Amino acid sequence: MEKAPETNPVSPYFSRPTRREALVRLAGAGGVLLGAGAVSRAVWDRGGIGAAVSQHSGTTRDFRLKEGPADFAELAIAKGKADEAGKFPVVEELVRRAVDAVGGMKHFISRGDIVVVKPNIGWDRTPLHAANTNPEVVAAVVKLAYDAGAKLVRVADGSCNEANRCFQKSGIWTAAYDVGAEVILPAEHRYRTTRMKQEVLDEWPIFTPLVDADKVINVPIAKHHNLAKYTAAMKNWYGVLGGRRNRLHQNIDTSIADLATFMRPTLTIVDAIRVLMRNGPQGGNYDDAREMHTIIASIDQVAADAYGCTLIGQHRDNLPYLAMAHKRGIGTMYWENLKVREV
Repeated sequence: MEKAPETNPVSPYFSRPTRREALVRLAGAGGVLLGAGAVSRAVWDRGGIGAAVSQHSGTTRDFRLKEGPADFAELAIAKGKADEAGKFPVVEELVRRAVDAVGGMKHFISRGDIVVVKPNIGWDRTPLHAANTNPEVVAAVVKLAYDAGAKLVRVADGSCNEANRCFQKSGIWTAAYDVGAEVILPAEHRYRTTRMKQEVLDEWPIFTPLVDADKVINVPIAKHHNLAKYTAAMKNWYGVLGGRRNRLHQNIDTSIADLATFMRPTLTIVDAIRVLMRNGPQGGNYDDAREMHTIIASIDQVAADAYGCTLIGQHRDNLPYLAMAHKRGIGTMYWENLKVREV
Protein backbone atom coordinates (compact mmCIF):
# COMPACT_ATOMS: atom_id res chain seq x y z
CA MET A 1 0.00 0.00 0.00
CA GLU A 2 1.30 3.40 -0.96
CA LYS A 3 2.21 5.37 2.10
CA ALA A 4 0.14 8.50 2.57
CA PRO A 5 1.83 11.82 3.29
CA GLU A 6 2.65 12.23 6.96
CA THR A 7 0.07 14.93 7.62
CA ASN A 8 -1.56 15.07 11.01
CA PRO A 9 -4.71 17.17 10.69
CA VAL A 10 -6.47 17.68 13.95
CA SER A 11 -9.96 16.16 13.89
CA PRO A 12 -12.82 18.64 14.25
CA TYR A 13 -14.05 16.32 17.01
CA PHE A 14 -10.80 16.56 18.92
CA SER A 15 -11.91 19.41 21.20
CA ARG A 16 -12.86 18.28 24.65
CA PRO A 17 -16.27 19.44 25.91
CA THR A 18 -16.23 21.93 28.74
CA ARG A 19 -17.62 20.86 32.10
CA ARG A 20 -20.79 22.86 31.43
CA GLU A 21 -21.22 21.29 27.98
CA ALA A 22 -20.69 17.84 29.43
CA LEU A 23 -23.37 18.39 32.06
CA VAL A 24 -25.83 19.62 29.44
CA ARG A 25 -25.16 16.56 27.28
CA LEU A 26 -25.53 14.26 30.22
CA ALA A 27 -28.95 15.68 30.99
CA GLY A 28 -30.07 15.53 27.37
CA ALA A 29 -28.76 12.10 26.52
CA GLY A 30 -30.53 10.15 29.25
CA GLY A 31 -28.18 7.18 29.03
CA VAL A 32 -25.11 9.06 30.21
CA LEU A 33 -24.60 9.15 33.97
CA LEU A 34 -22.68 11.78 35.91
CA GLY A 35 -21.12 9.17 38.18
CA ALA A 36 -20.31 6.64 35.50
CA GLY A 37 -16.56 7.16 35.54
CA ALA A 38 -16.17 6.52 39.26
CA VAL A 39 -18.52 3.57 39.21
CA SER A 40 -16.81 2.04 36.20
CA ARG A 41 -13.52 1.98 38.11
CA ALA A 42 -15.21 -0.17 40.73
CA VAL A 43 -16.29 -2.51 37.96
CA TRP A 44 -12.74 -3.02 36.73
CA ASP A 45 -11.24 -3.30 40.20
CA ARG A 46 -13.30 -6.29 41.20
CA GLY A 47 -13.33 -9.84 39.97
CA GLY A 48 -16.96 -9.61 38.90
CA ILE A 49 -20.23 -8.03 39.83
CA GLY A 50 -22.62 -9.71 42.20
CA ALA A 51 -25.68 -9.24 40.03
CA ALA A 52 -28.46 -11.61 39.18
CA VAL A 53 -27.99 -13.84 36.15
CA SER A 54 -29.26 -12.07 33.05
CA GLN A 55 -32.56 -13.01 31.53
CA HIS A 56 -30.67 -13.09 28.23
CA SER A 57 -28.46 -16.01 29.31
CA GLY A 58 -27.31 -18.18 26.44
CA THR A 59 -24.36 -19.02 24.24
CA THR A 60 -24.53 -16.33 21.53
CA ARG A 61 -25.89 -12.90 20.72
CA ASP A 62 -26.46 -13.24 17.00
CA PHE A 63 -27.44 -9.98 15.27
CA ARG A 64 -26.61 -11.15 11.75
CA LEU A 65 -29.10 -11.09 8.93
CA LYS A 66 -30.45 -14.43 7.77
CA GLU A 67 -29.15 -13.74 4.28
CA GLY A 68 -26.37 -11.51 3.07
CA PRO A 69 -27.02 -8.85 0.42
CA ALA A 70 -27.16 -10.51 -2.99
CA ASP A 71 -24.69 -9.38 -5.67
CA PHE A 72 -22.75 -7.22 -3.23
CA ALA A 73 -19.32 -7.64 -1.70
CA GLU A 74 -18.85 -9.66 1.48
CA LEU A 75 -15.67 -7.68 2.19
CA ALA A 76 -15.22 -4.12 0.97
CA ILE A 77 -12.12 -1.95 1.21
CA ALA A 78 -12.44 1.79 0.66
CA LYS A 79 -9.10 3.52 0.18
CA GLY A 80 -8.77 7.26 0.06
CA LYS A 81 -6.18 8.77 -2.24
CA ALA A 82 -4.97 12.33 -2.16
CA ASP A 83 -6.02 14.67 -4.95
CA GLU A 84 -3.68 17.05 -6.75
CA ALA A 85 -3.90 19.44 -3.82
CA GLY A 86 -2.87 16.70 -1.38
CA LYS A 87 -6.30 16.45 0.24
CA PHE A 88 -7.90 13.13 1.09
CA PRO A 89 -11.62 12.28 0.82
CA VAL A 90 -13.59 13.11 3.92
CA VAL A 91 -13.94 10.23 6.34
CA GLU A 92 -17.73 10.14 6.03
CA GLU A 93 -17.43 9.55 2.29
CA LEU A 94 -15.03 6.62 2.76
CA VAL A 95 -17.39 5.01 5.28
CA ARG A 96 -20.33 5.42 2.93
CA ARG A 97 -18.40 3.91 0.00
CA ALA A 98 -17.41 0.86 2.01
CA VAL A 99 -20.91 0.30 3.39
CA ASP A 100 -22.52 0.80 -0.02
CA ALA A 101 -20.20 -1.84 -1.47
CA VAL A 102 -21.53 -4.47 0.95
CA GLY A 103 -25.16 -3.60 0.25
CA GLY A 104 -25.78 -0.21 1.83
CA MET A 105 -26.95 0.52 5.36
CA LYS A 106 -30.62 0.16 4.41
CA HIS A 107 -30.01 -3.52 3.78
CA PHE A 108 -28.80 -3.99 7.36
CA ILE A 109 -31.02 -1.55 9.27
CA SER A 110 -34.82 -1.62 9.19
CA ARG A 111 -37.09 1.30 9.97
CA GLY A 112 -37.70 1.48 13.72
CA ASP A 113 -34.61 -0.49 14.73
CA ILE A 114 -32.71 0.26 17.91
CA VAL A 115 -29.08 0.10 16.81
CA VAL A 116 -25.96 -0.18 18.96
CA VAL A 117 -22.67 1.09 17.55
CA LYS A 118 -19.69 -0.43 19.37
CA PRO A 119 -16.45 1.55 18.85
CA ASN A 120 -13.21 1.07 20.73
CA ILE A 121 -13.25 3.74 23.46
CA GLY A 122 -10.86 1.95 25.76
CA TRP A 123 -8.12 4.49 26.27
CA ASP A 124 -7.44 8.00 27.53
CA ARG A 125 -5.93 9.03 24.20
CA THR A 126 -6.56 11.59 21.46
CA PRO A 127 -7.51 10.63 17.88
CA LEU A 128 -3.95 11.26 16.73
CA HIS A 129 -2.71 8.45 18.98
CA ALA A 130 -4.94 5.99 17.04
CA ALA A 131 -5.74 3.97 20.16
CA ASN A 132 -9.52 4.50 19.92
CA THR A 133 -11.87 4.44 16.96
CA ASN A 134 -11.73 7.64 14.93
CA PRO A 135 -14.63 9.85 16.07
CA GLU A 136 -15.44 10.87 12.50
CA VAL A 137 -15.91 7.20 11.60
CA VAL A 138 -18.28 6.74 14.55
CA ALA A 139 -20.28 9.82 13.55
CA ALA A 140 -20.52 8.61 9.95
CA VAL A 141 -21.85 5.20 11.01
CA VAL A 142 -24.44 6.80 13.32
CA LYS A 143 -25.64 9.06 10.51
CA LEU A 144 -25.92 6.16 8.06
CA ALA A 145 -27.97 4.19 10.59
CA TYR A 146 -30.37 7.08 11.12
CA ASP A 147 -30.62 7.68 7.38
CA ALA A 148 -31.56 4.01 6.99
CA GLY A 149 -34.50 4.47 9.36
CA ALA A 150 -33.15 3.57 12.79
CA LYS A 151 -35.39 4.72 15.63
CA LEU A 152 -32.48 5.16 18.03
CA VAL A 153 -28.72 4.74 17.76
CA ARG A 154 -26.70 4.12 20.88
CA VAL A 155 -22.92 4.38 21.17
CA ALA A 156 -21.41 2.41 24.04
CA ASP A 157 -18.24 0.69 25.20
CA GLY A 158 -16.65 -0.57 28.39
CA SER A 159 -13.50 1.51 28.77
CA CYS A 160 -10.19 0.31 30.21
CA ASN A 161 -9.04 3.72 31.50
CA GLU A 162 -11.41 6.05 33.39
CA ALA A 163 -14.55 6.17 31.27
CA ASN A 164 -15.35 9.91 31.30
CA ARG A 165 -11.85 10.78 30.17
CA CYS A 166 -11.84 8.09 27.48
CA PHE A 167 -15.17 9.17 26.00
CA GLN A 168 -14.20 12.85 26.04
CA LYS A 169 -10.55 12.74 25.02
CA SER A 170 -11.22 10.28 22.19
CA GLY A 171 -13.62 12.81 20.67
CA ILE A 172 -16.31 10.13 20.39
CA TRP A 173 -18.61 11.60 23.03
CA THR A 174 -18.89 14.89 21.15
CA ALA A 175 -19.02 13.33 17.67
CA ALA A 176 -21.73 10.80 18.52
CA TYR A 177 -23.86 13.24 20.51
CA ASP A 178 -23.72 15.87 17.78
CA VAL A 179 -25.30 13.49 15.24
CA GLY A 180 -28.08 12.39 17.58
CA ALA A 181 -26.74 9.24 19.20
CA GLU A 182 -27.45 8.26 22.78
CA VAL A 183 -24.06 7.92 24.45
CA ILE A 184 -23.85 5.33 27.22
CA LEU A 185 -20.89 5.08 29.58
CA PRO A 186 -20.21 1.98 31.68
CA ALA A 187 -21.83 1.94 35.11
CA GLU A 188 -22.23 -0.93 37.56
CA HIS A 189 -26.01 -1.22 37.27
CA ARG A 190 -25.67 -1.74 33.51
CA TYR A 191 -23.88 -5.08 33.94
CA ARG A 192 -25.56 -8.44 34.37
CA THR A 193 -23.84 -11.73 35.00
CA THR A 194 -24.46 -13.89 31.96
CA ARG A 195 -23.73 -17.52 31.22
CA MET A 196 -21.71 -17.42 28.00
CA LYS A 197 -20.86 -21.14 28.02
CA GLN A 198 -17.64 -20.69 26.05
CA GLU A 199 -14.30 -22.41 26.44
CA VAL A 200 -12.73 -19.75 28.68
CA LEU A 201 -15.67 -17.40 29.18
CA ASP A 202 -18.26 -19.32 31.14
CA GLU A 203 -20.07 -16.84 33.40
CA TRP A 204 -19.16 -13.18 33.17
CA PRO A 205 -20.56 -9.66 33.74
CA ILE A 206 -21.90 -8.32 30.42
CA PHE A 207 -22.42 -4.65 29.55
CA THR A 208 -26.11 -4.92 28.66
CA PRO A 209 -26.44 -1.82 26.42
CA LEU A 210 -24.22 -3.65 23.92
CA VAL A 211 -26.56 -6.63 23.65
CA ASP A 212 -29.99 -5.04 24.19
CA ALA A 213 -30.60 -3.94 20.61
CA ASP A 214 -32.17 -4.95 17.31
CA LYS A 215 -28.92 -4.54 15.38
CA VAL A 216 -25.28 -4.21 16.44
CA ILE A 217 -22.56 -2.59 14.35
CA ASN A 218 -18.99 -3.32 15.39
CA VAL A 219 -16.74 -0.31 14.67
CA PRO A 220 -13.22 -1.12 15.89
CA ILE A 221 -9.93 0.51 15.01
CA ALA A 222 -7.18 -1.53 13.36
CA LYS A 223 -4.01 -1.48 15.45
CA HIS A 224 -1.09 -3.35 16.95
CA HIS A 225 -1.57 -5.21 20.24
CA ASN A 226 1.38 -6.31 22.35
CA LEU A 227 -0.21 -9.64 23.33
CA ALA A 228 -2.67 -10.47 20.55
CA LYS A 229 -0.30 -8.99 17.91
CA TYR A 230 -3.24 -7.34 16.14
CA THR A 231 -6.59 -6.06 17.35
CA ALA A 232 -9.70 -4.91 15.54
CA ALA A 233 -13.06 -6.63 15.04
CA MET A 234 -12.89 -9.74 17.23
CA LYS A 235 -10.77 -8.27 20.03
CA ASN A 236 -13.08 -5.24 20.19
CA TRP A 237 -15.67 -7.40 22.00
CA TYR A 238 -13.56 -7.17 25.17
CA GLY A 239 -15.56 -3.99 25.73
CA VAL A 240 -18.63 -6.15 26.34
CA LEU A 241 -17.10 -7.56 29.52
CA GLY A 242 -16.97 -6.19 33.03
CA GLY A 243 -14.91 -7.65 35.83
CA ARG A 244 -11.15 -8.10 35.76
CA ARG A 245 -10.65 -8.58 32.05
CA ASN A 246 -6.88 -8.68 32.41
CA ARG A 247 -7.25 -12.20 33.79
CA LEU A 248 -8.19 -13.31 30.30
CA HIS A 249 -4.80 -12.27 28.92
CA GLN A 250 -3.36 -15.55 30.16
CA ASN A 251 -5.35 -17.23 27.40
CA ILE A 252 -5.96 -14.28 25.13
CA ASP A 253 -6.44 -16.11 21.83
CA THR A 254 -9.12 -18.43 23.17
CA SER A 255 -10.88 -15.58 24.95
CA ILE A 256 -10.99 -13.57 21.70
CA ALA A 257 -12.44 -16.57 19.86
CA ASP A 258 -14.95 -17.03 22.69
CA LEU A 259 -16.08 -13.42 22.45
CA ALA A 260 -16.47 -13.61 18.67
CA THR A 261 -18.51 -16.77 19.18
CA PHE A 262 -20.72 -14.96 21.66
CA MET A 263 -21.12 -11.69 19.71
CA ARG A 264 -22.15 -11.95 16.04
CA PRO A 265 -22.64 -8.39 14.75
CA THR A 266 -24.94 -7.28 11.98
CA LEU A 267 -22.05 -5.52 10.29
CA THR A 268 -18.37 -4.82 10.95
CA ILE A 269 -16.80 -1.51 9.90
CA VAL A 270 -13.07 -1.28 10.64
CA ASP A 271 -11.48 2.14 11.06
CA ALA A 272 -8.05 2.24 9.41
CA ILE A 273 -7.94 5.99 8.83
CA ARG A 274 -4.94 6.31 11.12
CA VAL A 275 -3.41 2.99 12.19
CA LEU A 276 -1.35 2.28 15.31
CA MET A 277 1.62 0.31 14.00
CA ARG A 278 3.42 -0.46 17.28
CA ASN A 279 3.17 -0.10 21.07
CA GLY A 280 -0.48 -1.08 21.04
CA PRO A 281 -3.07 -1.16 22.33
CA GLN A 282 -2.58 2.27 23.98
CA GLY A 283 0.20 3.79 21.94
CA GLY A 284 1.46 7.11 23.26
CA ASN A 285 3.66 8.61 20.57
CA TYR A 286 2.21 10.18 17.45
CA ASP A 287 4.99 8.56 15.43
CA ASP A 288 3.63 5.11 16.34
CA ALA A 289 0.67 5.71 14.03
CA ARG A 290 0.47 5.97 10.25
CA GLU A 291 -2.10 7.65 8.02
CA MET A 292 -3.78 5.02 5.80
CA HIS A 293 -7.20 6.53 5.01
CA THR A 294 -8.85 3.13 4.70
CA ILE A 295 -12.21 1.72 5.80
CA ILE A 296 -13.03 -2.01 5.78
CA ALA A 297 -16.64 -3.19 5.83
CA SER A 298 -17.69 -6.83 6.04
CA ILE A 299 -20.43 -9.20 7.12
CA ASP A 300 -17.61 -11.51 8.31
CA GLN A 301 -15.67 -10.29 11.35
CA VAL A 302 -13.05 -13.03 10.98
CA ALA A 303 -12.31 -12.09 7.39
CA ALA A 304 -12.17 -8.41 8.35
CA ASP A 305 -9.39 -9.21 10.84
CA ALA A 306 -7.59 -11.58 8.49
CA TYR A 307 -7.34 -8.81 5.91
CA GLY A 308 -6.93 -5.95 8.37
CA CYS A 309 -3.87 -7.44 10.06
CA THR A 310 -1.93 -7.00 6.81
CA LEU A 311 -2.12 -3.24 7.32
CA ILE A 312 0.36 -3.49 10.18
CA GLY A 313 2.51 -6.11 8.42
CA GLN A 314 1.00 -9.09 10.23
CA HIS A 315 -0.11 -12.39 8.73
CA ARG A 316 -3.21 -14.37 9.62
CA ASP A 317 -1.13 -17.48 10.34
CA ASN A 318 0.51 -15.60 13.24
CA LEU A 319 -2.85 -14.92 14.92
CA PRO A 320 -4.08 -18.13 16.58
CA TYR A 321 -7.50 -16.65 17.39
CA LEU A 322 -8.24 -16.39 13.67
CA ALA A 323 -7.67 -20.11 13.16
CA MET A 324 -9.82 -20.86 16.21
CA ALA A 325 -12.66 -18.71 14.91
CA HIS A 326 -12.34 -20.22 11.45
CA LYS A 327 -12.52 -23.73 12.88
CA ARG A 328 -15.60 -22.82 14.92
CA GLY A 329 -17.36 -21.62 11.78
CA ILE A 330 -17.70 -18.01 12.94
CA GLY A 331 -16.23 -16.78 9.67
CA THR A 332 -13.37 -17.40 7.30
CA MET A 333 -9.72 -16.48 7.75
CA TYR A 334 -9.27 -16.85 3.99
CA TRP A 335 -10.75 -13.53 3.03
CA GLU A 336 -9.73 -14.00 -0.61
CA ASN A 337 -12.48 -16.63 -0.92
CA LEU A 338 -15.16 -14.03 -0.27
CA LYS A 339 -16.63 -11.58 -2.73
CA VAL A 340 -14.13 -8.76 -2.28
CA ARG A 341 -14.48 -5.27 -3.67
CA GLU A 342 -12.00 -2.40 -3.44
CA VAL A 343 -13.51 1.04 -3.92
